Amino acid sequence: MIIIRNSLLPFGKFTAMNIFGIMLCRKNAVITRETINHERIHTAQLIETGFIGFYVWYVIEWLVKLPFRGNAYRKISFEREAYAHMDDLDYLSHRKHYAWCKLLRIKS
Repeated sequence: MIIIRNSLLPFGKFTAMNIFGIMLCRKNAVITRETINHERIHTAQLIETGFIGFYVWYVIEWLVKLPFRGNAYRKISFEREAYAHMDDLDYLSHRKHYAWCKLLRIKS
């Protein structure tokens, strides 16, 4: 995975973000193997949803979940899969395609 350190992205308290399979992180951010794995899971999701489809679905799902209690970002199915498996460094070797679909829920 290509990692680019910069002073602009990601916004806020986030450590890293994935743009078309490239990991962007703050210059002084501590990047762990688990963080890299989280972003690699997103890369797998990007590929299977056709890149643009990932971002369109991501924003739609975030907007749908905004009115509900809790953190809409953490309720997005893509994020739920990545957070649930970021500590399993072998996850991508046995991950089923479209695994994030099982995590689709409106209020979850």
